Amino acid sequence: MSPTPAVPRRVRITAEAMDLLRRLRATHGPLLLHQSGGCCDGSAPMCYPAGDFIIGDRDILLGVLDLRLTPGELATTAPTPDDQVPVWISGPQFAAWRHTQLVLDAVPGRGSGFSLEAPEGLRFLSRARVFDPAELAVLDTATPLTGSEWSPESAVVDICTEPQTVMHAVDACPVPTRDRR
Repeated sequence: MSPTPAVPRRVRITAEAMDLLRRLRATHGPLLLHQSGGCCDGSAPMCYPAGDFIIGDRDILLGVLDLRLTPGELATTAPTPDDQVPVWISGPQFAAWRHTQLVLDAVPGRGSGFSLEAPEGLRFLSRARVFDPAELAVLDTATPLTGSEWSPESAVVDICTEPQTVMHAVDACPVPTRDRR
């Protein structure tokens, strides 16, 4: 019998973005992120105090970031509610992007006026990595959690062989290069 393949993370985060989340949590308390689908926000990940943004019944939970973890570190115990940052995406947008891993980054610039990082001089930025066929096969066997099924108490430790935090975005989604010969 072959071993069960590990379920890849649907969301990862850079060290810079994780540091920004920790600063925002220190100021605003528990947080959540929602990958915006456009309009006023562009397509930016939006950061809100937990409870200030109403999660829709059809929104999909991409993952729960653990603010305790450093780059390369794996979780061994469940985070406290204050150390959890759930990352959501709308159902229709998830359907379009389910084949990609969201990599959250923080870059210089002014974020949306609705997102908590707006006055920080940094903004959250979404990057993506396309899952390979083996990862997609594993993900297709897992049913994503929707907003109608979620409660903060339902979060469990994400035991995974892939660290959630990377030093730089390129560590999670390498940029292809061209041979210039």
